[in-house]
Amino acid sequence: MKKISYSILLVSGLAFGQFFEKGKTFTKQDTLKGSNTEFRNFWDVKKYELSVEPDFQQKSISGNNKISFEITKDISNPVFQIDLQQPMKADKVEGSFPIANYKQDGDFIWITTHKKFKKGEKYSINITYSGNPVIAKRAPWDGGWIFTTDEKGNPWMSVADEGIGASVWLPTKDIWSDEPDNGIIMKIITPKDLVGVGNGRLISKKTENNKNIFTWEVKNPINAYSIIPNIGKYVNFKDSYTGEKGKLDLDHWVIDYNLDKAKKQFQQVKPMLKAFEYWFGPYPFYEDSYKLVESPHLGMEHQSNIAYGNGYQNGYLGRDLSGTGVGLNWDFIIIHESGHEWFANNITAKDQADMWIHEAFTNYSEVLFTENYMDKKSADIYAQGIQNNIENDVPIIGKYGVRNEGSGDMYAKGASMIHTMRQIINDDAKFREILRGLNKDFYHQTVTTEQVEKYISEKAGFDFTSIFNQYLRTTDVPVLEYAQKGTELKYRFVKGVKNLNLPIRFGEYTISPNESWQTLKLKNSTPVEFNKNYYLRYNKVQ
Repeated sequence: MKKISYSILLVSGLAFGQFFEKGKTFTKQDTLKGSNTEFRNFWDVKKYELSVEPDFQQKSISGNNKISFEITKDISNPVFQIDLQQPMKADKVEGSFPIANYKQDGDFIWITTHKKFKKGEKYSINITYSGNPVIAKRAPWDGGWIFTTDEKGNPWMSVADEGIGASVWLPTKDIWSDEPDNGIIMKIITPKDLVGVGNGRLISKKTENNKNIFTWEVKNPINAYSIIPNIGKYVNFKDSYTGEKGKLDLDHWVIDYNLDKAKKQFQQVKPMLKAFEYWFGPYPFYEDSYKLVESPHLGMEHQSNIAYGNGYQNGYLGRDLSGTGVGLNWDFIIIHESGHEWFANNITAKDQADMWIHEAFTNYSEVLFTENYMDKKSADIYAQGIQNNIENDVPIIGKYGVRNEGSGDMYAKGASMIHTMRQIINDDAKFREILRGLNKDFYHQTVTTEQVEKYISEKAGFDFTSIFNQYLRTTDVPVLEYAQKGTELKYRFVKGVKNLNLPIRFGEYTISPNESWQTLKLKNSTPVEFNKNYYLRYNKVQ
């Protein structure tokens, strides 16, 4: 017992240390949450089989989660780390193998073993949990559970936890790089007059002890923060879409009094699917269906369970985030959150620091949808408009291994970077092949920035390394300084990374600026007009 206790105390000590990086403080607890530590790196999650029952009056939840996993390397007497954030509690921990001891310490459950595990062996851990979870103050941004009422005073409950982590309520291996390969089974237990809606497909509904039990199944890998129960006075309507992989079931759940509004507004789903399957390839989760679920917050990209709370209106709560008017032609939440089914849910970043992979491509999906739904001119206007939302406060890539997101510029600046790269490629057939290739070659995988950068450069036949460095890793925007005298154009880059390789096309000309002044002989003295689709700043000098 002394050895067991020592192991747990050692882990406990790790949880409360600190280290400092470039002026920002991270704790060892952040490292334990954000890194593939020695307590995580020897087992791979295969499936979650969970139940959840919320109590509206007590603002509490209870349930259990059976975590099935496979051992990935030979190891003796390991300590397992399961994440469950305070004030949630593990009431019971059982395993399909002998557990020497377990202890909940802070936001973690430590499971100590006295056993030799062999690579390829399969086991499970079953955790019964309960408590009053963190309540979201401003969902979906801050994260936590939502206990509210609909317009008729009926209980309405859900959770949003992308940033804070699924372990804010559910005992999990809460790291983006390890998704349950074989999906999940989720039972949602509700009062008899309410409905529970989860991810994937509803495979059973029954009533026991005056309570409803709704069982949902996801067959595909799923990121933990997408595992979301919704409880309310829901009604359902169905449709289907004939896509690249055949019939895709559309399965929408909305609060009962909004049914007519939803049937009208959700007509945008089919043109959205048409556009995104064209640009990105087949919807990644045909087996699990496509689903919009009305939520008590604005929206989130929960896989096959997209949270919709945009008030059945176009734009972003009726506004156009691009400031151009173009975005008022479609419902921002339907388009943006659905785009995440390809970038975030199909292709998922291994580390939260690389969250730009989710948001940059999805923000750019708004441009691509506009081009398909409206026209190229409108799409370019929208793309140019979103540049005005860029703050250039801190780099887009965050700190690795500590659950740290980079700048919110991962949205607009990330999309503007992609739009700039599209101008450089100057071949939309090739650009489309790259987007579809990403979703095919990294299908249902977790990835790193390095993998995405390398893939795009190889497929484009152009080294985008300096461009990724410029836009993802600095806050500087390249400035093209130029001077025109008659038919002579002089130009150079300032505020560019070293050896920035960013050729610029305008009219019939292409220039490749660097830090030194260069000269281009123009065909006439008409003042030059540069292409606004590049994310650059232009500065005319004397």
